[in-house]
Amino acid sequence: MKRNIGPKPALYPMPVVVVGAMNGDEPTWTLVAHTGIPSHSKIMVSLAGAHFINGCIKQAGVLSVNVVDESWLDRADYCGSVSGARQCKADVFAWTAGEAGAPLIDDARLSMECRVEDVYEVDHFENFICSVAGTYADDAIVTEDGKVDVAALSPVLFEMPTYTYLRTGEKAADCLSFARARKGNASAD
Repeated sequence: MKRNIGPKPALYPMPVVVVGAMNGDEPTWTLVAHTGIPSHSKIMVSLAGAHFINGCIKQAGVLSVNVVDESWLDRADYCGSVSGARQCKADVFAWTAGEAGAPLIDDARLSMECRVEDVYEVDHFENFICSVAGTYADDAIVTEDGKVDVAALSPVLFEMPTYTYLRTGEKAADCLSFARARKGNASAD
């Protein structure tokens, strides 16, 4: 039997990312676990309105989304524990400027450089709707047909109610494989 546990956004776990933006001539970074895909051509980054980086993103109009793996989780976690308004985080990561000017973390095996298309506020969170200007992927995580191999990437996941980092799990099935099997069984009947 199920019980109502209240109005909780129970869509976790989510991939952990570090968002980067330029603060003048140097980057600033913050840890983020509120991201989404509102369409096939846009992503969303949701940040509490009080974050220092929000102003940097609005000023520059670009940001980077760097997918965290365990090899640099300690530095990503640090970026979520201090404010860029009080502590310079420019030297936490080696970085390279993307073609649109956003700072990309060199240690991230997958980074997306994004242009901010719109910003809207919901419950004191600023939601940046972005188009992906470029996706930068390490060759070791790209399949022969040019897709990201999530198992090879092994992104860290974040589970909100317990504030826990999780490892990526193993494959359960191919998408639509059950529907194809059902369709095949129906035609055999």
